[in-house]
Amino acid sequence: MSTDDIPPSSDAGEDETDGGGAGVDATPVFVWGTNISVQDVNAAILRFLRHFRDPRDAGRVDPVMDEGKYMRAIHRILELQGAESLDVDAHDVFDHDPDLYNKMVRYPLEVLAIFDIVLMDLVARIEPLFEKHIQTRIYNLKSSICLRNLNPSDIEKMVSIKGMIIRCSSVIPELKEAVFRCLVCGFYSEPVMVDRGRVTEPHICQKEQCKATNSMTLVHNRCRFADKQIIKLQETPDEIPEGGTPHTVSVLMHDKLVDAGKPGDRVEITGIYRAMSIRVGPAQRTVKSIFKTYIDCLHIKKTDKSRLHVEDNMDIDNADANKSTNKSTKEDFLSDKVEKLKELSKLPDIYDRLTRSLAPNIWELDDVKRGLLCQLFGGNPLRLPSGASFRGDINILLVGDPGTSKSQLLQYMHKLSPRGIYTSGRGSSAVGLTAYVTKDPETGETVLESGALVLSDKGVCCIDEFDKMSDNARSMLHEVMEQQTVSIAKAGIIASLNARTSVLACANPTESRYNPRLSVIDNIHLAPTLLSRFDLIYLILDKADEQTDRRLAKHIVSLHFENPNLEELEVLDLPTLVAYISYARKYIQPQLSDEAAEELTRGYVEMRKRGNTPGSRKKVITATARQIESLIRLSEALARMRFSEVVEVRDVVEAFRLLEVAMQQSATDHATGTIDMDLIMTGISASERQRRENLVAATRNLIMEKMQLGGPSMRMAELLEEMRKQSSMEINLHDLRSALGTLMTEGAVVIHGDNVKRV
Repeated sequence: MSTDDIPPSSDAGEDETDGGGAGVDATPVFVWGTNISVQDVNAAILRFLRHFRDPRDAGRVDPVMDEGKYMRAIHRILELQGAESLDVDAHDVFDHDPDLYNKMVRYPLEVLAIFDIVLMDLVARIEPLFEKHIQTRIYNLKSSICLRNLNPSDIEKMVSIKGMIIRCSSVIPELKEAVFRCLVCGFYSEPVMVDRGRVTEPHICQKEQCKATNSMTLVHNRCRFADKQIIKLQETPDEIPEGGTPHTVSVLMHDKLVDAGKPGDRVEITGIYRAMSIRVGPAQRTVKSIFKTYIDCLHIKKTDKSRLHVEDNMDIDNADANKSTNKSTKEDFLSDKVEKLKELSKLPDIYDRLTRSLAPNIWELDDVKRGLLCQLFGGNPLRLPSGASFRGDINILLVGDPGTSKSQLLQYMHKLSPRGIYTSGRGSSAVGLTAYVTKDPETGETVLESGALVLSDKGVCCIDEFDKMSDNARSMLHEVMEQQTVSIAKAGIIASLNARTSVLACANPTESRYNPRLSVIDNIHLAPTLLSRFDLIYLILDKADEQTDRRLAKHIVSLHFENPNLEELEVLDLPTLVAYISYARKYIQPQLSDEAAEELTRGYVEMRKRGNTPGSRKKVITATARQIESLIRLSEALARMRFSEVVEVRDVVEAFRLLEVAMQQSATDHATGTIDMDLIMTGISASERQRRENLVAATRNLIMEKMQLGGPSMRMAELLEEMRKQSSMEINLHDLRSALGTLMTEGAVVIHGDNVKRV
């Protein structure tokens, strides 16, 4: 296929506009190998650019709207002087001229070349001094194709595919124009254009006095390069069939499209499906019979409207041009939507309504849902001038009995959250969560591949079966959950990657059922250092209660048929909820008011005072500095729910309530019935620590009283009997062994089997 015979498009344009007869008499020129008449396509494109009007503008009375949609866009590009592309909606082309749309999809290389020529000719007429080359970027094709359905029949056609970016290469400079210099006389050649990846080197110096042969060398500084990047696109999990593995495809990005997408983004890419021959060896001209396929990208757009868009630029290539090109249509659409969202935010029951809207199929668990809502809205990250930073993301842990809808909540949050990644504890390794080193199949270089936590940067990472993760994988989370970075030093690559992610984890107790007599740490065997990094720890227990069981059963049964009671509840539909949270995250940045700051300080001091129980020698830690940071984050999230720029006292009061609900469940010492943060920080409550100290003291006194230095030993069973007679505490053999172990480390006793001897 060739476009060498395409005449200057101005001829067809003049004929079409002036109505002359030259176009009729001229011999039609066809693109080689096709039935595409260059003059017909030229005229159709010119008609489309000049006369297409958006149906949404039909009812408006505005002198600016008399121009076509794309003529307005061209004028705006000329005013800005910075844009280098014109975005063309394929739906508009189809509505205006279905035949042109079909030709464009079947023969994109030829039709887009004509499109660019017509566009530049049109620009030259409006402003003759405009020098930049404007490219046409087609997007929003009528049908999108699945990655695994790309066939050889699609090669050299325009396709639209959706997927998730899993890898981005570094920016590669691609040669466009080469300049050569003669080694004999120093003469510089004229720029040589690169044709299909080949540079034709001049064999003879063009200077009349020289004419030396094979003396030309490439001068890099005078060549012209363009940016190029290779990204790897993978199928999204919902498109993978049962038992299938995700397919991937390479996508080539050029010029302004470079760095338009990051790993983890879900995008829709419009491009041309191409095939490339592979050489048997780098020094051989023989090629394999199997071709390598890739997609030459024309347009990239963020997709998946069921998810939140934190960086809500939907069309992100050439951002300045896009913002201006679609400004008039987007602004009207967005202003109506924003007004509705602002009206919603003024409702007095918006907090409860949002809670009901989050996973409405899951019965009750209102406080857990409120905590998850706070996680979706998030707090403000803070960076101080000294360089210190405080995270704004909220981490939540759900612990509970089987069948309490923990995994359902996780799945819902994964589908709703921005850049959400879902992973299971048993199927996750340490490098799979953070980053791993691999060889790039394209270049053979050692490259760093992003893991789940890095891919969910500025999103939510959902980890199911948290208790079944290996210790090696869990240890990687310490840095991520507080510093929000992943540090790598392997295979000569030393890097610190951003992992600004909220972690939502759920775990089952070790004995399947939660044992209320044991602490959270004993129930799920998590390191206290990791557990203390969670802002909220919820226990979801399955308690037998006839009235509760009946209501739960009715709710579950009602999900399987149409129930009028559920429809009467005032809940927001999913798109509205997504838009609401997305707008709040992007535009609302609440700050603490003086009253809220005072309330935070007073409430924190009150929480600390609870540990000063009268009569006890030691103070119980009921709150730590991490709790006040959690309270600030929760308060900011609650203010965002109301679209408020100021954190008020009521937000702080609700944040304290949410924290206390979570702490009462997870950090209550069952021996005393009070909240004790030592349970989460160290795994041992203050009362248990005091009991152990008393036991050691009682054992020491008994040994001093009953046994002589260097005297005969005493059996452990006899010692236990004596202890039970003299002490009011409940003592078992395990407690006694623990106390004797402490005394042995002090050098007070020696233990031989079951015999204890004083030394």
